[in-house]
Amino acid sequence: MVQKTYYKTKDYCKVKFSFTVENAETVEILGLNSDWKNSVIMSKKKDGSFSADVNLPKDSKHEFKYRVNETLWLNEPEADAEAPNEFGGTNSVLVL
Repeated sequence: MVQKTYYKTKDYCKVKFSFTVENAETVEILGLNSDWKNSVIMSKKKDGSFSADVNLPKDSKHEFKYRVNETLWLNEPEADAEAPNEFGGTNSVLVL
């Protein structure tokens, strides 16, 4: 799930990412701000879900993927769109 909070007086949008996947020990978000090297580590909750809050610039577009247990790449099912990537798959797209 992706939840966007816009502020009238700020030039960014607070984005809350929530993701649940079975047997996950770690979940990271890669690709935000076109950064595929430095991930956003999501926090594991008691119910087994993962979440992270990220501030991203307004009027921007971001391709991203979740990386589960450092090996499995997954898309966000509720993303605004999907875009083809260079590996023959797709990336999730977030439009702010």
